[in-house]
Amino acid sequence: MSLRLAKDRRLTSRAAGGPETWSVEVDGRELRLTHLDKELYPGTGFTKGDMIDYYAAIAPAMLPHLKDRPITLRRFPGGVDGEGWWEKHSPDHRPRWVKTALVESKSRGGEKVRYTTINDLPTLVWVANLAAIELHVSLARARSRKTPTSMVFDLDPGAPADILDCAEIALLIRDTLEHQGLESLVKVSGSKGLQLYVPLNVRTTYDKTGGFAHELAKVFESQMPDRVVSKMKKSLRGGKVLIDWSQNSRHKTTVAVYSLRAKDEPFVSCPVEWRLIERAADRSDPDLLFFTPRQVIDRVAKKGDLFAPVLELEQKL
Repeated sequence: MSLRLAKDRRLTSRAAGGPETWSVEVDGRELRLTHLDKELYPGTGFTKGDMIDYYAAIAPAMLPHLKDRPITLRRFPGGVDGEGWWEKHSPDHRPRWVKTALVESKSRGGEKVRYTTINDLPTLVWVANLAAIELHVSLARARSRKTPTSMVFDLDPGAPADILDCAEIALLIRDTLEHQGLESLVKVSGSKGLQLYVPLNVRTTYDKTGGFAHELAKVFESQMPDRVVSKMKKSLRGGKVLIDWSQNSRHKTTVAVYSLRAKDEPFVSCPVEWRLIERAADRSDPDLLFFTPRQVIDRVAKKGDLFAPVLELEQKL
């Protein structure tokens, strides 16, 4: 068990017949952590304690992207090879200081769901202790549910297409947006694709962002029918890159920047420079586009939060 929090915060063991429990004080909040030695990614040695360490370390860069947004958790208490589930409703056993947001849910017939919001380090650590490996976030803040702050293109390859095919399409989308005076940023998904963000931070609607993204995806599909698809039907995706424009919906979420992914290895959804996308495509080297938690922490320490403009840059479609 390795818990970086223990270096500068009180930590004591409270084993008493059940699973070993640790009490840790985080920014004035006392938390009880369990199963810290549980290997979440079998065969890798990456434990729940390591995951909590990672989220605690990356919190200064990650929290601004989570703040005041409804969060959907993807939990794997038995590890990524065990049973996992999506959790929209904030657990009833949450501490009283965990903030939540009531949001209408399309999948539940308009019923309002109380989502967790992650505005501070204690909440992020508490969520990590739930074995919420993945955090998925809305494009809008809880108090402005109809106003997305960004437009996103989720590039998903259908085998045998891969992340390098996504890189080439992402560069073309970037160039197309630049011709329209729009700056974009990119992150690897931590899985097999890429996600391209267009910061807006002005008054807009999902009808506008979704319509814009859909039209652009259809244009690419018409001009590159052998490489790109804009329709969601899985049977159409083989060997092509899906430009998933449908993420631009008030009822959908996208994996948060700096979130771990529940795959065979602990890779992270990490923001990258466009020149790295170009280098990976030029060298045909997909390994350049996968990042471990340690690599992400080191990158942020060296480069800062490459996704900071998503929170600040104002652009109009």
